[in-house]
Amino acid sequence: MSSVFCAEWLPKFSPNWAPSHGDKIIRRLERDVFPWLGARAIAGINAPELLTTLRRIEDRGAVETAHRALQNCGQVFRYAIATGRAERDPTGDLRGALPPVKQTHHAAITDPKAIGELLRAIDGYEGSFVTKCALCLAPLVFVRPGELRNAEWTEINLDLGEWNIPAERMKMREPHLVPLSTQTIKILRELYALTGNGRYVFPGARSSKRPMSDNAILAALRRMGIPKDEMTGHGFRAMARTILDEVLGVRPDYIEHQLAHAVRDPNGRAYNRTAHLAERKKMMQQWADYLDSLKDGGNVVALHMRA
Repeated sequence: MSSVFCAEWLPKFSPNWAPSHGDKIIRRLERDVFPWLGARAIAGINAPELLTTLRRIEDRGAVETAHRALQNCGQVFRYAIATGRAERDPTGDLRGALPPVKQTHHAAITDPKAIGELLRAIDGYEGSFVTKCALCLAPLVFVRPGELRNAEWTEINLDLGEWNIPAERMKMREPHLVPLSTQTIKILRELYALTGNGRYVFPGARSSKRPMSDNAILAALRRMGIPKDEMTGHGFRAMARTILDEVLGVRPDYIEHQLAHAVRDPNGRAYNRTAHLAERKKMMQQWADYLDSLKDGGNVVALHMRA
């Protein structure tokens, strides 16, 4: 599968995709396909050697990525057929050759009373101060676990109350802005006294030159007696999404944008990182105040945020 040919194919279709989607496809091909098939004429590639390439992806446990790579290869082969550079698409011969993708759902607590219990348990956490701060911040900012644990102090402006996550650390490869509530800023200021001289907001336990382990928050939840089928580090996102929508009545596009999901305006253009920033700042403060009320055990009657 000639890398040169793929470079011709991609621009034909990428105008219809989000930029991050096209970038993700080319990275997938460059990493998992081109090293083995990139120098080959596309007409000469057969199903067994394509399967061998896909098996390398599968063998590292990335079954979903293997399926996506197969789909992308099929798109390239069909374009080759349409332009007279190949006679058939061998990806059809591989139907059923890869194991199915297991559908997983991140466990999340979404009942307000149970959220209050979780927040009180986090307050009583007796592990390291860095891990406790990460646990406290996870529900407040509801970013992906990898984005949280890799946070760097240079990205955070406590005076402005903003956290700017660079594109290279975001799943969609777009920069993301997280407005910080007063509660979040208070936690970060306390943590700064301990870790502010280093690169990472949450340095690893063994070396400050590395971020905390990707298992740290999950392990802390288990230590607190919260089972994996009840809550995960990723579950704080589902928690926020559910409550902001169903209880606090926040506009769905504000929520989706703050979750760093692909959100487009009525003309099909992607919103930039500062879109609806004033409204999202209000939302994040409202969310933090609501969490405080749940933690205090109050009988919260949510007021819908007005745009």
